Amino acid sequence: RMAAAPPSYCFVAFPPCSKDGLVVFGKNSARPRDEVQEVVYFAAADHDPGSKVECTYIEIEQVPKTHAVVLSRPSWLWGAEMGANEHGVCVANEAVMTREPASESEALLGMDLVRLGLERGATAKEALDVIVALLEEHGQGGNYYEDGSSCHTFQSAFLIVDRNEAWILETSGKYWAAEKITEGVKCVCNQLSLTTKIDAEHPELRNYVRSQGWWNGDSDFNFSEVFSLADDHLVCCSGKESLEKQSGDVSAQAMIDVLRDKDSGVCVDSESFLTTASIVSVLPQDPSFPCVHYFTGTPDPSRSIFKPFIFVDDVKLVPKVQSPSFGNDDPAKKIPRFQEKPDRRHELYKAHEWARSLLENDQDKGQKLMRIMLELEKQGLEAMEDILTRTEVLDPAEVVDLFYDCVDTELKFFK
Repeated sequence: RMAAAPPSYCFVAFPPCSKDGLVVFGKNSARPRDEVQEVVYFAAADHDPGSKVECTYIEIEQVPKTHAVVLSRPSWLWGAEMGANEHGVCVANEAVMTREPASESEALLGMDLVRLGLERGATAKEALDVIVALLEEHGQGGNYYEDGSSCHTFQSAFLIVDRNEAWILETSGKYWAAEKITEGVKCVCNQLSLTTKIDAEHPELRNYVRSQGWWNGDSDFNFSEVFSLADDHLVCCSGKESLEKQSGDVSAQAMIDVLRDKDSGVCVDSESFLTTASIVSVLPQDPSFPCVHYFTGTPDPSRSIFKPFIFVDDVKLVPKVQSPSFGNDDPAKKIPRFQEKPDRRHELYKAHEWARSLLENDQDKGQKLMRIMLELEKQGLEAMEDILTRTEVLDPAEVVDLFYDCVDTELKFFK
């Protein structure tokens, strides 16, 4: 049974398409409807020689130093759907299907590779190099969902962005190709999009597809034509068009509006899938300004608010958007896996469930609550705009509990 890949969308816009010399990145994470995503921060760390790191399914060699990261992740797994690191690198993952079935054998998940790229890469290109080296060494595979009754497997695509450039990386097994982007607007969704403009690739890629009889070597090498399933050449992203229409004006707010759009299909709310979390990041091309990362930490961005996070030393942790930990008793860690599903809801998720039911069942109160929430979000966006336009250097003390305070305020409104 081949189920469709979840229809997530991610975007990047570069100046002059985006305004004020800012690179703007965004992603909606479409996942099974009842899955909880948490927002977690891990400080930079040094690791002893020979130490290992336990990913979702397999253990791999650790590196001597990992960067600080903030991640939005399905709370049962080790990796992440999307996130950022202290050097202004952002990575988002898309599950894709190719003509090669994805492996059910447990290896690295595409989501593990998001986190590994962020922890180990100080630029977008470094993160890309990390991901493809790990893919070569360990492969990708294993269940994408917390589901004991069926194994859902996919290949991976990634959007990897920093202050200067972005890379679209698409993979099938250990084979891959990548395109570098430095201008305009790009969208990556749950199908292959690379064609003939390939700026980096697996050294054996062309020999491999020739040996499979998928390409004869006479025509231009077109990655998605060679690897896509026959019926998969759909036009991908309507969100891209609405960002292009705002050329010169794409801001955090414009990206948030695109992620909230249900009519375009970018904000997914279907029988099987829901946008379970969203991120928008603003990366100033001028390195003297901080990057700002907005997370919802709750499902359905049209009914959630985007809360800002800035990397500083000793940033205050936010347990209220972290799911409970079950340690080694977690059914995701026991073999056979996923024999039961624990309650993974965090405090913000539970409060937000109440808000969503209010929005569905009591129009007046619901709309009033939504207005208050959006006003709160607007204050956050304006405060961040102020930080990104001032001349004096940011005092870390000013933002050390920024994300904490925003989550706290949101919880108070729900109460």
